[in-house]
Amino acid sequence: MFSMATIKKLAVVLGLAYGLAFSLAVRAQQAPGDGPRYTSGTNLVRPADYREWPFLSSGLGMTYQPSARSESAPPSFTNVFVNPSAYRSFMQTGTWPDKTILVLEIRRSDSEASINKGGRFQTGFAGLEAHVKDSQFPDGWAFFNVGTAESAAPLSGANVATCVECHTKNAAVERTFVQFYPTLLEVARQKGTLRSGF
Repeated sequence: MFSMATIKKLAVVLGLAYGLAFSLAVRAQQAPGDGPRYTSGTNLVRPADYREWPFLSSGLGMTYQPSARSESAPPSFTNVFVNPSAYRSFMQTGTWPDKTILVLEIRRSDSEASINKGGRFQTGFAGLEAHVKDSQFPDGWAFFNVGTAESAAPLSGANVATCVECHTKNAAVERTFVQFYPTLLEVARQKGTLRSGF
């Protein structure tokens, strides 16, 4: 027979175990907290911690249109990051879940500083853009030019028409340029999610 003290201890332990299990179950059902946040309904809030997100790739001097810059101007680096929950989902499925946010950080480059004798390295911040998959937008995706602001409205009209056309025509997976992210391109091949004809 158990003593009253033992029964009380057992009740406390079972109560704590139940509380922990319930808390974990509720947390598992909640949407990931690293997706896009908005003000005024659709103005994207600049993700403060994007540099802690999975890094997808970096480009140097990339452009999707004929270059208008002078050949003597230093090329910019573009670094691409994605929110962690979207990255994990892509690795499992080869597609982007709703609430994906891809961030494009633009940085200037230099070639002569300190001990460097060749090649280019990243320097000052030059801008921030975002590409968001969110079912609240008419076609499920939106583009933002955040720059240095705390939040930005989605691009619209002529400002976004070229982006939409280019991403629709040239993207490897959905509306994203996975062809420039080597590790994700291999995942898309394995999962069979590359756009038909890519």
